[in-house]
Amino acid sequence: MHDMLQGWSLWLALIGACVGTYFCRAIGVFFSKRIDQNSEIFRWLAAVTYAMVAALTVRMILLPIGLLDTVPVWIRIGVSLLSVAVMISSPQRRLVPALCTGTLLLVSYGVMR
Repeated sequence: MHDMLQGWSLWLALIGACVGTYFCRAIGVFFSKRIDQNSEIFRWLAAVTYAMVAALTVRMILLPIGLLDTVPVWIRIGVSLLSVAVMISSPQRRLVPALCTGTLLLVSYGVMR
């Protein structure tokens, strides 16, 4: 009986998470026409978002967990610098080549190690 209740509680948690997520998205779509995207609050939110992504990226490079922790820090920093160089070198379509560069370099290190 306890296992059956636990199974139902997992399904209820999943349904609750889905309803909560899609409810928030629906509210966003409903109010999107009334919001000025060039307002101060949206510029602040964009700045906070970029700062969080940058902080998480730096943390992943300098203080990794898991398998990335086995790669020496100088290789992680070198791969990051090469990926940034790829991004800077090409004026158009630069994100995918930079991501591929970093991924291929780290995978190559893992294979050769």
